[in-house]
Amino acid sequence: MGLSSLRAAAWALRRASGPWTPRLGPRLLCLPSMAGNGEALAPVGARQEQGTKARSGWQGAARTWEETAQQAKKLKSSEDGEQPRKLPKRKIVLLMAYSGKGYHGMQRNAGSSQFKTIEDDLVSALVRSGCIPENHGEDMRKMSFQRCARTDKGVSAAGQVVSLKVWLVDDILDKINSHLPSQIRILGLKRVTGGFNSKNKCDARTYFYMLPTFAFAHKDHDVQDETYRLSADTLRHVNRLLACYKGTHNFHNFTSQKGPREPSARRYILDMFCEEPFVREGMEFAVIKVKGQSFMTHQIRKMVGLVVAIVKGYAPESELERSWGEAKVDVPKAPGLGLVLERVHFEKYNQRFGRDGLHEPLDWAREEAEAAAFKEQHIYPTIISTERHERSMAQWLSTLPVHNFSATALAAAGPDTKVPSPLEGSEGDGDSD
Repeated sequence: MGLSSLRAAAWALRRASGPWTPRLGPRLLCLPSMAGNGEALAPVGARQEQGTKARSGWQGAARTWEETAQQAKKLKSSEDGEQPRKLPKRKIVLLMAYSGKGYHGMQRNAGSSQFKTIEDDLVSALVRSGCIPENHGEDMRKMSFQRCARTDKGVSAAGQVVSLKVWLVDDILDKINSHLPSQIRILGLKRVTGGFNSKNKCDARTYFYMLPTFAFAHKDHDVQDETYRLSADTLRHVNRLLACYKGTHNFHNFTSQKGPREPSARRYILDMFCEEPFVREGMEFAVIKVKGQSFMTHQIRKMVGLVVAIVKGYAPESELERSWGEAKVDVPKAPGLGLVLERVHFEKYNQRFGRDGLHEPLDWAREEAEAAAFKEQHIYPTIISTERHERSMAQWLSTLPVHNFSATALAAAGPDTKVPSPLEGSEGDGDSD
């Protein structure tokens, strides 16, 4: 065979060394060098191995280039002041205290900046402290955010609890608080289970309502000034009426948009009582405490309002029983100023996870002193000074003489007002004043 024939055979073999390679038998095919370039034609198997090495070498170089580029991006991000996001993201709960004056409640109004809420300032502080990315602040569902109670306009809290997922940055509480106004504080932080939901896992909530004791002065000798002092007999009368709320009752008349036959209108009250009165800045105040599984919007303020009306002599005691019946009753609503969320309870969660060695019980015993100090510094003074200057309780009391307790909600609201049917919307279990 001539040289040209050998070269043609070699080219044919090279073209054939694709997915299918012809078997050449046990002997290696040796061919002379091509066109005098000094290269000997390698065996077919050797050529395949070289091709594999070449391809893997190219892929390795590509991976090296990609890793180098990623490292360069991380370095640039670090130089620009952005924190590398390799921090652990964990589900936590925050213990909050706040004075509600000047805020339109706790819950954020998505897409609306007209009414400022507590959560607006909280989310802003979480973003600025590096606990959550900015887009989580725009959509709170991305951080699995949930609150124990949705406090209403002007309502304060000494023990609100929220659950969410955050980056556990160093000195996290100090950093968050540094971006919050003084009337909002984060008092504590604890790790919880991944599926924890502060609203659904909450067994009960304790509120207190602080009011000037002249609210209990009888209408026949009504004294709405700083000189009034609550007698022991009147305090016993108040506590006897408040104790009537204990147990399960139909509270459809103590909220809005609840029908008398809606199951969610039935609520369980564990305890309700009035503490001994005390004097602050020359005016006597008392604190009514109520603990229940959950409360509906305005429920507590109406519970207080009805007892005040009965003690003052504007309504008979039988009005309590009547308000739990199916008939619509116009229950008076006390001002929102004195209402404070004091504590939330997680007994079932603590029994299951509080002693598992991984999670702390949610009892906040170490934070009680700081919560008490916040009440003394921010909540009590706000209630006292606002009552002095705005006289919200005194103004509300002046409406009781003309309040028609026998009127239905429709008559009280006016002939053109639509009263919800028993099947219309609920404001949600667990949401409260």
